[in-house]
Amino acid sequence: MGAHVVLVPGFWLGAWAWEGVAEDLRARGHRVDALTLPGLGSVRTDRSGVTLDDHVGAVVDAVAGGAILVAHSGAGPVAYAASDRVPRDVACLVYVDSGPLPHGTALRPDLDASEVEVPLPPWAELEADGNSLQGLDEPVLRRFRERAVPHPAGPARTPLALRDDARLAVPTTVVCSSFPSGAVPRMTRSGHPVASELGRLTDVEYVDLPTGHWPMWSRPADLAAAIDAAAIDTAGRH
Repeated sequence: MGAHVVLVPGFWLGAWAWEGVAEDLRARGHRVDALTLPGLGSVRTDRSGVTLDDHVGAVVDAVAGGAILVAHSGAGPVAYAASDRVPRDVACLVYVDSGPLPHGTALRPDLDASEVEVPLPPWAELEADGNSLQGLDEPVLRRFRERAVPHPAGPARTPLALRDDARLAVPTTVVCSSFPSGAVPRMTRSGHPVASELGRLTDVEYVDLPTGHWPMWSRPADLAAAIDAAAIDTAGRH
């Protein structure tokens, strides 16, 4: 029997970003829900009042009853906060070129309180910030630019409030696409917040999927296979 898989996209994206992966997972027998987080439904949406709690609450609602939770990029801390609230509903947490953040840490603490949203930057700026575009051709980049929605600033600048250490025992898979798994120990030694929190987890494995920062577009079948493997492994424990 397949699992319930919840797919959460990163900055600027909606459920549409997962179309190829979702189709593959459904063909493998899984029930799949891809989310569009609050404020990301349309460029015309008012994002001024969207909060981190809104984003976390949407994920909590989606995994109710138990699910494999998959989070890409900036959705990683949101998914981690959801696993803190309802650890028993997260059968496995799969980070896609992403990871958790520690209590009291925000993804974009640099954002001023007056900023309402974060627009999709130029490609060169994205790459300069470490977001590899490897594997994305011109049609994919055009679709990305056309469909991207400015990300609400509130959820990005708000520090995580984590309370339940049961989240640390949630089985976790980290899909490493724009950085190799071998870099994680170096990140840990350098004090990188994502790596330091990964070091606290009691059940974590790494899967290398070399490509750019958006493997759902550059290697969708391979990403679906990695998610499927995590779901099968999780099912085998129960």
